[in-house]
This record gives sequence, C-alpha cells and structure tokens, in this order.
Amino acid sequence: MHRSEPPDLAAALRTGPFHLALRTAITARGLALHRIRRHLALRGVNIGLTSLSYWQQGRRRPERPESLRAVAALEDVLDLPEHSLTRLLGPRRATTTVGPPVRPYRDLISPATAVDHLLATLASPRDTGLHTITHIERVRIGPDRQVTRRDSQHALRAHRDGIDRYLALYQGDPGSDISLVGVRAEENCRPGRIRRDHAHHLLAAELLLDRRLRAGDTHLLGYGFDDAPSPDPSCEYVRGFNSGAGQYVLQITFHPTALPVRCHRFALHSPGGAPYETEELTLDGHRCVHLVATAVRPCILGIRWDWE
Repeated sequence: MHRSEPPDLAAALRTGPFHLALRTAITARGLALHRIRRHLALRGVNIGLTSLSYWQQGRRRPERPESLRAVAALEDVLDLPEHSLTRLLGPRRATTTVGPPVRPYRDLISPATAVDHLLATLASPRDTGLHTITHIERVRIGPDRQVTRRDSQHALRAHRDGIDRYLALYQGDPGSDISLVGVRAEENCRPGRIRRDHAHHLLAAELLLDRRLRAGDTHLLGYGFDDAPSPDPSCEYVRGFNSGAGQYVLQITFHPTALPVRCHRFALHSPGGAPYETEELTLDGHRCVHLVATAVRPCILGIRWDWE
C-alpha cells in the first residue's frame, strides 16, 4: 500500500507525460537528485545526474534496458505504486537513423545470379544496417604481377538497432582458386560464416562485431584477404559500393621488380560499363598509386594498370 498522493502527483501519474510525473514525484518527496542517485546506487542501479535531470525535463527519454531498470527502481525510491512511471513510457520506440540509398550487390558484381545465390546461403538482407564513414584499403602486388594481399581499415555507422556483423564480399581474378583465399579478421571483429562460389571466384564472409550496435553507433574494424594466385597477371582492382560512403581511400603498392608502365583511376555505374570518370595516376617514390573519393554514391571505383 502507498500513501495517499497529493492531487497534482496523482493526476500526473494518471495522465503523464512521463517527465511531468517524474518531476512532480521528486518535488513531492523533497529529494535532491544527488540523493536519488545515491538511493539508486544502493539498489545496484547506477545512473548519472545528467540523465536524471534530462528525464525530468523531458529532454531525454529512458530507452536502454539499464535506463528502464532505473525507472523501475525510481518507483521504489520515490515510494510510488509499481509500474506507475514505467507505464507512462509506453512501448519502446524503434530507434533508426536515415541510411544512404542501397543498391543490390548483384548490380555491382558479375554474374548477378551467382551473387544472389551466394548471399541467399547466408540469408543476407539487402540493407545490412551499416554504412561507411571512412574506408582505407591497401592492396599489394607481388613480384609475379599478381594481387597478394588486401587490407582494410573500416569505420562504420549503424542506421538501425541490433547490428552485430559486417558482410565482406570478395571476387578473385579469373582462374584463381577461391578455396585458397584466406580471410583475416584482425581488429574488433572475428570471423563468422564464410561461403565460396568456386565457379565464379566469389567469397562472402561475415565479420562478427564484438558488440551489438544501436542506430547511430560507430564501429572500427580491421580485416583483410590473402589472395590466391591466378594464371595471369592482375591488371586492376575494383571496389563496389552498394550504399554511399563518406570517404574511400585505395592505395596500390607494387613490388620493386613488377612496376607498371601506366595507371589510372576510374568509376563505373555497373560491371563492364563504360567509365563515367577516369584520371591518370603517377607512381610515387614508394611505388604506390592511390585514389581518394569523398561523398561516394553507389558505384564501382577502381584503379587499372598496364604492364607493357
């Protein structure tokens, strides 16, 4: 049984909104926020003074599980009927942020039917819930003129709740053995399911994050691929973007005994299409060429080089 509440508190608990009921209860009990915080801590609930202040002002709303536990404990601290505050919150609101436009992966990798089949084995959604803030990719060309290693540093942001994995797609050069390609999960992730299409040199790898992201959360991960040799020299590297990206940096490093005679960057709308953007690149003193792209829209970016 609870004491008879003052009329203003009884009305606030009956009709809400939550912040008004909380503020009225705090005033009626004559407790300062720092004392409320101490009482919550004694009940095993740690909540900041700023959060308490924002809740009673209506500037923020308790949403996270730990915040909802704090509200239940507040009912005890303020000697209120059970669920009198929590019911005013109603069902938890879905938290989303607006993600960039998304194109299906089949628009970026050929053949499209092979991509569809590979992703179907993972039940992968078209929109993975992540978009790129910054992606820095380094590709190494070995003495046999073949891609030997790819390394990525990837900063991502979630645009919906519950994201716990990143999907990395790989396509080897014609004639390469996809079964020999190694997947490296190096920073803030670990390898999940890996699927391979031997006929079309395709690989899809899940990289499991070390935490479950909420909408708006960012995550930095490092990963890479160790390439399998192909019969012919490599002559290009491409990266497809099925959604927009803040910034993409690609660097190609050539072995001292395998230097190209010409390099250029390009952009395509789809595989095999005519470039809508191209620019010649010059090797620097470290045998590297690179491109930097900002405000990237869904497309294919890459660097090509000639050996003769």
